[in-house]
Amino acid sequence: MGVLTDLVGALRGGAVEVVDLTAPLSERTPIIALPPDRGQPWPFSREVISDYDAAGPTVYWNNIRLSEHTGTHFDAPVHWLSGKGSQDVSEVPPARLVGPAAVLDLSARAAADPDFLLRRDDVERWQAEHGPLPDGGWLLYRTGWDAYRDDPARFLNDGHTPGVDQECARWLAEETPLTGIGVETVGTDAGLAGEFDRPYPCHWFFHGAGKYGLTQLRNLALLPPTGAVLVAGPLPIVRGSGSPTRVLALVERPS
Repeated sequence: MGVLTDLVGALRGGAVEVVDLTAPLSERTPIIALPPDRGQPWPFSREVISDYDAAGPTVYWNNIRLSEHTGTHFDAPVHWLSGKGSQDVSEVPPARLVGPAAVLDLSARAAADPDFLLRRDDVERWQAEHGPLPDGGWLLYRTGWDAYRDDPARFLNDGHTPGVDQECARWLAEETPLTGIGVETVGTDAGLAGEFDRPYPCHWFFHGAGKYGLTQLRNLALLPPTGAVLVAGPLPIVRGSGSPTRVLALVERPS
């Protein structure tokens, strides 16, 4: 049998589990709030087209309105000035949407300090225990922030949310073989990252290096530190800076 046949058998038999890392998208989905003098993203909203009624007796469907960067979403390089003129979300090679995942769990430290920043030495300690970061893979940064999934105000926390410090973001983006970074918070950067010497360093360095971001992930606690495979499915929006995304992880379970 071929590799894909074996995979289908493992999925059906339970040897490989599919873990959904995606936050359901609704009118309660938290969105980032920008300074009043800046442009603002639209929250998710919908308008019924028909609901098995006179407008459409046999069909239920809706129009929806939202920002490209709403809920669990994918950041393409063109999203930031450092990646201006590079890939939009429709141009991301499909093979880069599937890759191994390294899960770094810093949830205890983020629980003690909502402004906690991941540093290079945290990653290097993880590497000493689990091995190198995966070539063509994703760093999934677990902070425990999905615990606030049902409380939008607590999730946004007046801008006090964990992230990555400037030097670590630059190192991960420019000197490791990662494809991208995934986080549980509303954006890939810390809530206070606009005040850094290099504002929003994850956005600046990752997109400048042609790499990607995933945000508002859930269920990272269900993944092992290594061995999972991440699958991201953004909409291929032409000239899109990003897209709401279904993110899945394939996890091998012991028999």
